[in-house]
Amino acid sequence: METSTMQNPSLRRALVIGAALLATLHSAVPAMAQEIQERTIRFGHLLNKDHPVSKGVQKFAEIVTARSAGKIKVKEFPSSQLGNELQQQAALQGGTQEMMAPGTSFLTGIVKEFGVLDFPFIVSNEKEADALLDGPLGKRLMDRLPQHGLVGLAYWENGFRNVTNSKRPISRPEDLDGLKIRVMLNPVYIDVFKAVKANPVPLAFGELFTALETRAVDAQENPYAIILSNRFHEVQKYLTKTNHTYNAFAIIVSKKFWDKLSPAEQKILQDAAVEARNYQRQISRAATGQALTELKEKGMVINELSPAEAVRMQQISKPVIEKFEASYDPDTLRLFHSEIDSIRKNRKM
Repeated sequence: METSTMQNPSLRRALVIGAALLATLHSAVPAMAQEIQERTIRFGHLLNKDHPVSKGVQKFAEIVTARSAGKIKVKEFPSSQLGNELQQQAALQGGTQEMMAPGTSFLTGIVKEFGVLDFPFIVSNEKEADALLDGPLGKRLMDRLPQHGLVGLAYWENGFRNVTNSKRPISRPEDLDGLKIRVMLNPVYIDVFKAVKANPVPLAFGELFTALETRAVDAQENPYAIILSNRFHEVQKYLTKTNHTYNAFAIIVSKKFWDKLSPAEQKILQDAAVEARNYQRQISRAATGQALTELKEKGMVINELSPAEAVRMQQISKPVIEKFEASYDPDTLRLFHSEIDSIRKNRKM
């Protein structure tokens, strides 16, 4: 038997190849295991545990834990527990915190071209917003982050922003005249609300409820889920459905942390961020209608800005947009306009 095997070249070659493959498999298993190490990711954000972004973080954590066989754990820090967005950004850049979920508006402080996403009335629904964020423009903006010590993985939903205030219903731009309205520390928001003669007050989100309660500011603007989750209805009487901008969260990682990860670990985080994005958007959109119903039940007086008045507000804001566009990277701006033109053509079809 042994002699016939040795005298059969084909059989002998097959045995050699089989032995080599077996040896490769044995060596590959420990190598693959070594690519995923025991790690804990601190994931911070500003929202409460009942907000859809928190649900997204929890889904992200489940996926990461499952795909790393329990080696990579994600610990959520909601409600500004790790500080405001600026503090968390600095922690990511310094490598002392691994992940956060800032609004894209906040990122204008390091990549000013994120400001194109804050121009009023550029998209009219979530489908258009997804196309803008998940397409070439969204990728180009994310690609600018690594030079600032950050890595972008995906865009999650915050939603369309709407105005609340303690003074009066807003049915036309003139009704904003003189209102002290809290805005993010974002030059586009500040100048847009100045253009409609409001008095924008940049203020950290964690300070907003107290500012509304003490009437240090009259008004604020946020998606319905944030208005409900943060109990702004307790200190604001009027809610106007303006839908003036669509807002997203950027899921970002410390580049110092990212660079320590193996390709396998990076893929786990990237894939989990996208998969959790789909889940987070779904529950966010379901929560939007429910939040509006609850806000009405809790006594808020709700009205809607008419399409004609929305166009007027957009026209009033046009010089502001032109001013910012003049300072933006021309290639990014061309891509933005190309994407918006495509969205509007599809809207008419």
